[in-house]
Amino acid sequence: MTAKLFSTDSVQTYSEIEQNALRVADVLGENGIGHGCRVMLKAGNSAGWVITLLALMHTGASIVMVDSQQRAEQTRRIADQAGVKMCIVDEDAPLTHDQSKIYVYELLVAAASRIPLRDKLDFTEWAERPDGLLMWSSGSTGTAKGIVKSGGKFLENLRRNAAQVGHREGDVLMPLLPFSHQYGLSMVLIAWQERCSLVVAPYRRIDRALVMAGQTGVTVVDATPSTYRSMLNIVEKRADAGLKLITVRMFCSGAAPLDPKLSQDYVERFGLPLLDSYGSTEMGNVSFATLENPFVCGQAMEGLALKVVDDDGNEVPAGEIGEVLVYTPDVMEGYLAEDGTLVPHRETWYHTGDFGSLDEHGNLSVYGRKFAVTRMGYTLYPEIIERQVAEKGCSAKVVSVPDDRRGCQLVFFVEDSLNRAPRFWRELLCKVLPAYEWPNRVQVLDRFPLNANGKPDRLQLEQMALNSVEGVAAETLEEEAARLTV
Repeated sequence: MTAKLFSTDSVQTYSEIEQNALRVADVLGENGIGHGCRVMLKAGNSAGWVITLLALMHTGASIVMVDSQQRAEQTRRIADQAGVKMCIVDEDAPLTHDQSKIYVYELLVAAASRIPLRDKLDFTEWAERPDGLLMWSSGSTGTAKGIVKSGGKFLENLRRNAAQVGHREGDVLMPLLPFSHQYGLSMVLIAWQERCSLVVAPYRRIDRALVMAGQTGVTVVDATPSTYRSMLNIVEKRADAGLKLITVRMFCSGAAPLDPKLSQDYVERFGLPLLDSYGSTEMGNVSFATLENPFVCGQAMEGLALKVVDDDGNEVPAGEIGEVLVYTPDVMEGYLAEDGTLVPHRETWYHTGDFGSLDEHGNLSVYGRKFAVTRMGYTLYPEIIERQVAEKGCSAKVVSVPDDRRGCQLVFFVEDSLNRAPRFWRELLCKVLPAYEWPNRVQVLDRFPLNANGKPDRLQLEQMALNSVEGVAAETLEEEAARLTV
């Protein structure tokens, strides 16, 4: 089958996609975008997003990738730090009024009916750029860090990925993920490199995505565990929905710890396990479970190596827990300095800060980061959220409570001696934070409970959070925000 890009309102062959991307690249060139420029791409998943990405790679620009929901002030800081020349955005992307921008649709309109200057897309210049891709992640200090990645290393990492997992020409991939993040971006470019068809599905509307899966003959699904749980819930309520996935040969999971029971539920329902994986923005993709080796996060890809060490840096025996270290030639070039230059990464073995273990066959189990939580496909750090809202005058402690649908609920405990209503604080929090960090519940306290060391007692707060949500049906964030109730 000829590879195609399926979106909610169009179907294009890859030949058509390539010609459209070449036309957009010519428009970008006329706007001064070329080799050496840094360009921000801030837009939601769409066929136009894919075309624009390929066009930017063809021009040899350095692509600064940010989430489409990121708040305008943070986007402005990133653009200034990275020296962004132009922002390519959706019409509803949050931006400050003085940021230079061009809309994705505007590019597509300007490119229509042109005769492209070249016949084929060429990513050679982009691959040679040490800063071909800039992505953003929050480090343990709570300060957002710009991660500088080589275009060539990024593409090579995806070739290793496809080889290990077994993506092949003729596959139809459906990533239910934001394309602006490591996992989603990987699947978009694997589809292009391996000539797999790609389905741009509404990943926040799993019911609609299931319909598209049946219409397009999806063979590989990539999603987070919480999305897979939602998918299973839909199938259990509507038996016919499961028929939409009859052509799937691999369910691939990532971005959050996978519950073994959920994987077993998929074996019982579909005859296929959820295949877990491990990686990060800094390292790229690292290890994968496969149909041939469907155990935990699988083994490291060819050319990479894993080890687990104790607090003293000594390698621990198989089965013992310690910090996961990764050797990978695909690691980031370094972090972006405040002046936009590169702070090189020089470690041979990358210290992940994740805790895990290796079995006797080299299969990796990962137990997560301290205080890291996953929600709606995003990895969040409650302490970082606390720091963000503190800058706006809200003293809060954020506690996560497991939630089958979204990965977790967030309960915000706000310390307020004036005892202002939870509604007051919820309105402030929803203005300060992106939607995926909005509180499920807000509780106002005269003061935080303290432990013996005089620090806020997180164990007590966690119990209070569990009590506050116990027996309360989880609503969508949109419903909660609309009501602005506790």
